[in-house]
Amino acid sequence: MAPEQLHRRPRVMIIGGGFAGTHAAKALAKLPVDVTLVDRRNHFTFQPLLYQVGLAVLSPADIASPLRTMMRGSTNTQVLMDEAVAFDLPNRRVQFRSGAAISYDYLMLATGATHSYFGHDAWEPLAPGLKTIEDAIEIRRRVLLAFELAEREMLESGSHPPLNFVVIGGGPTGVELAGAISDITRHFMRHDFRHIDPTKSRVILIEGEKHVLSVYPEELSIKAEEQLKALGVEVHTGLRVTNVEPGYVVAGDQRIQAAVTLWAAGVQASPLGKLLGAPTDKRGCVFVNSTLNSEGHPEIFICGDLAHFEQDGHQVPGVAQPAMQMGDHVARMIEADLNHQPRRPFRYFDKGDMATIGRLSAVAKVEWPFKARWSGFLAWITWLVVHIYFLIGFRNRLAVLSQWIWSYFTFTYGVRLIYGSQALPGWTDKNGVETHPAAQPLDLTAPGVDAEAPSKPAAAD
Repeated sequence: MAPEQLHRRPRVMIIGGGFAGTHAAKALAKLPVDVTLVDRRNHFTFQPLLYQVGLAVLSPADIASPLRTMMRGSTNTQVLMDEAVAFDLPNRRVQFRSGAAISYDYLMLATGATHSYFGHDAWEPLAPGLKTIEDAIEIRRRVLLAFELAEREMLESGSHPPLNFVVIGGGPTGVELAGAISDITRHFMRHDFRHIDPTKSRVILIEGEKHVLSVYPEELSIKAEEQLKALGVEVHTGLRVTNVEPGYVVAGDQRIQAAVTLWAAGVQASPLGKLLGAPTDKRGCVFVNSTLNSEGHPEIFICGDLAHFEQDGHQVPGVAQPAMQMGDHVARMIEADLNHQPRRPFRYFDKGDMATIGRLSAVAKVEWPFKARWSGFLAWITWLVVHIYFLIGFRNRLAVLSQWIWSYFTFTYGVRLIYGSQALPGWTDKNGVETHPAAQPLDLTAPGVDAEAPSKPAAAD
């Protein structure tokens, strides 16, 4: 090794700009190392509030922060917008899609997870999931467009297909989506249309387990189901979806019509973990030891959703809390190496879980600073405070808080924008013909169309 290499600072490469990656980068800013933070996107996304972008409550900018802005105060950190495609582990190099190959002394992988359709990948374009800003905008497009197409059909022909919104999966994301759609139909859109009645829409939540929020204590799962039903959500538990087609889903022996189908039933780890050649579980998560390393590679750390880490006989969940704590711990272990001290094993400190169900409704499992189980209004207030606290940046906190206050008192959403295609999978007119409103402009002179009489008949069942 050349003399200049003996004295250079260790190079730490972090791939993934989520909770784990950003926490590690900020903690490493205090150490004598050079950090490279790489992500396919130029921003950090506060994923717990993605569903509120998908349901037009918040703007994407309210829950996203540019990575360069976040790292501006970390003078030892550079940010690259790129994507890793291969690893040269013996030579400690990462190959990127841009063609660059960058060396490292320490490598941290925290690239998260994506949707899993359990081998039915053809369902993905029919039932989008929710993991990115792009996913949220697509969900917003579909939900809002369903109302617009129904209004158009009612004006043109006097009827429209059923406004059924089917959410597959009763975990936190599914529960939050179903509750938020119900809020939209019952509170925020009921006075905005002249020919349809949004309150006649159906929100259908399908969960294969015995209860929704099955990983929560049973009493909270039951409370969550009761609150969903109070909001008008039709909850079907113990029922598994066997097929998804344009305009309907099949669950058990039932065929359920769906204007919009959303997927919240399964996730799989980022494919990047498998490129390491390390052992993975059935979801593609890399098995890691007590110091978050894959066996035989103490210089490689796996964090967040990509890591299969077990504690007290159970896998630590792939949510924000463990990811943040893992990122912080990686920085502590690198600091221990620099000081020639032994690494301490990672220990996840569970502070609790919570999920919002709708307006004034939520469930919360609090583990710190005291143990408690809450539901209803108190849990909802707790959820609001916690999420405002963990948002990145004062501007985002202020924007989200002001938007929530405005929506709460005025029953209006400010981000109901539709981008892209004006077609929905399976949307058909009264004759069963699939329509595309962009290709079939409404003829206001056609018989049966009275543009001067904006009466509001009940929506079709």
